[in-house]
Amino acid sequence: MSGPSRSVPAWGRAAQAGRPAIHAVTYKGYSITVDLPGWYPDGEGEGVLIGEDMAAAEEALRDLKEKVDGLPSPATIRRIRNKLKLSQRAAGAVFKVGPNAFDKSERGLVEPSGPT
Repeated sequence: MSGPSRSVPAWGRAAQAGRPAIHAVTYKGYSITVDLPGWYPDGEGEGVLIGEDMAAAEEALRDLKEKVDGLPSPATIRRIRNKLKLSQRAAGAVFKVGPNAFDKSERGLVEPSGPT
């Protein structure tokens, strides 16, 4: 295992960062596996996720929602808007939402309310 080490009293042993664990993300019966970074105990066991550690799982969930429900991911929203050469303000006018809606969608802070 690589990465820094820290003592985790609840486990009674050390944990190390840098070794991602394989994690299954499931949505409406569909699954995808991701390498999930975090702090994991030496040997087997559950880990502790801090800060950005959940980003891989959140991105996988967005990808599943795009596949299953047709809800575009932030990357898809940005890619389409850029392909059409629209500013966020212009895209907001086309879809009758404000430019802040596109900014928040492209940053993954909110999800579109339905298929576009």
